[in-house]
Amino acid sequence: MITTNKLTFGYTSARPVLSNISLNLQKGHIHGLLGCNGIGKTTLLKLMCGIMRPQQGEVRVNGVDPMKRDVETFKELMIIPEEFDLPNISLEMFARVTSPFYPRFDMGQMRHYCEEFHVNPNEKLHSMSMGQRKKAYISFALACNVQTLLLDEPTNGLDIPSKSVFRRLLAGYVDDSRMVVISTHQVADIEQLLDNIVVLDEQGVALNATTAEISRRLKFGKASEDDKVIYSERTLQGDMAVMLNEYDEDSVLSIELLFNATTANRHAIAAIFNTK
Repeated sequence: MITTNKLTFGYTSARPVLSNISLNLQKGHIHGLLGCNGIGKTTLLKLMCGIMRPQQGEVRVNGVDPMKRDVETFKELMIIPEEFDLPNISLEMFARVTSPFYPRFDMGQMRHYCEEFHVNPNEKLHSMSMGQRKKAYISFALACNVQTLLLDEPTNGLDIPSKSVFRRLLAGYVDDSRMVVISTHQVADIEQLLDNIVVLDEQGVALNATTAEISRRLKFGKASEDDKVIYSERTLQGDMAVMLNEYDEDSVLSIELLFNATTANRHAIAAIFNTK
C-alpha cells in the first residue's frame, strides 16, 4: 500500500509542482496516474520510491518512509523511469549482478518474458535500440516479482505488437499481494488494464476512484434529452458525453473522456466522488 498525506514538493520555492497530495493506493490494483504535462506525475513516482524528499507532508510505502532506505521495503519496490541508462553489459549479466537485491527474482521468468518480447538477453544493452532496451528492462522488472512496481510511460518506444505483449504480461502480474502504478499519457495503450484511476491537476487530486465505482456513477456515450450531462465533446463519432448514471445503465468507460471531463469540470466530478 502507498499513502501520501498532504504531500508538497517544488523544484523552486516560488511554485510547487505538487501541493497537498493525499492518496491511498491499495494492493491488488493497477493504478493509472493521469494528468497534464508538467503536473508532477513523474515527481510523485520519484517521491514514492525515495528518490526525492517531500518538502512538506509524507509518503509511506507499506507504512515505511522510503527515504529511510529500509532494506525490507526496497526489496519489494521498483521503478522503471521513462528515461534510464543501463550499463553496457548483457541483460543476463545485469540480472546476475542486480537480482540479489530482489529475493523473488526468477531468471527463468525473465528469459520467458524476453522470448515474448523478442529480446536477446545475451546481447549487450547498448547495442539495442531504445525500444529493445525498454523491453529488456521490463522483462527484468517483472521477473523481480516485487510487491510495488512503479512505471513511468512504460509504452513509450514500444511497437504495436510489443504493447500487446506488455498488456498481457502486466495483466498476469498483479495479484492480491502486488500493485502497479502507471504514469502515462498513452491512455489507449493501457486503458483495459487499469482498475483504479487517479487524476492530478494544479489543485491536487481531482479524482481517485476504481473503474467499477466510476462506471456505477457515470456513463459514457451519446446523450439523450433526459441525461444529465457533465461534459461533452465533438468527435469523429459525433458528440460524446460523460453523464450521471442515474439508472445503473451499462456503458463502456472511456478514460480519455473521463480525464477531459475532470479537467473541464473538476467541481462536478469532485462532488460526485467526494474528492476534497
